[in-house]
Amino acid sequence: MKPSKAEIVSEYGPFPGAERVHGVTYDGRNVWFASGDKLNAFDPASGKPVRSIDVAAHAGTAFDGRHLFQIAADRIQKIDPQSGSVLATIPAPGGGHDSGLAWAEGTLWVGQYRDRRIHQVDPDTGQILRTIESNRFVTGVTWVDGELWHATSEGEESEVRRVDPRTGEVLEMLAMPPGTLISGLESDGADRFFCGGQKSGKVRVVRRPRQSVAKRSR
Repeated sequence: MKPSKAEIVSEYGPFPGAERVHGVTYDGRNVWFASGDKLNAFDPASGKPVRSIDVAAHAGTAFDGRHLFQIAADRIQKIDPQSGSVLATIPAPGGGHDSGLAWAEGTLWVGQYRDRRIHQVDPDTGQILRTIESNRFVTGVTWVDGELWHATSEGEESEVRRVDPRTGEVLEMLAMPPGTLISGLESDGADRFFCGGQKSGKVRVVRRPRQSVAKRSR
């Protein structure tokens, strides 16, 4: 399958005090991203930072409608976004080699970078419920309208891929420009993907393909 070119429609950052962007998520108002020792939020309408939480934030980030979930080394922390308190912790399935993180239908989906896998995980226990194989390094995971998308990074190339959540079969690919790498992925629930930009310190917006958005409105 030949990939289509990813359409980058805007970018944010770099942000003061955040040299890298790891995980990315969206709470319906603000975009959150992990930068190592902080979770940072910015307003996508203005691009301005609005707040930060001092918490270990080494890889994927997710939001379940009430709480943030953040990969920190070999664990996944459940965080109250209002107080910044860590409410619960579960083991990360990759034991420190985890990457993307997404919330969908009551479970977490966790990318495994070099293992080239995505695990569906029980958010209360950390138990692995399902595993999907990939043929590329997995660097971000998101769900939108029943579609599972993940980001890849191999060498100096990154893609955003739509895959079958049961088999891992690649259904669609969007290729980023050479050297433009993705370290975290999140949908806004409509026609935008927020893509972490690794050591660039940026968050880029990639347009979701029109056929996927059209399918949503039927």
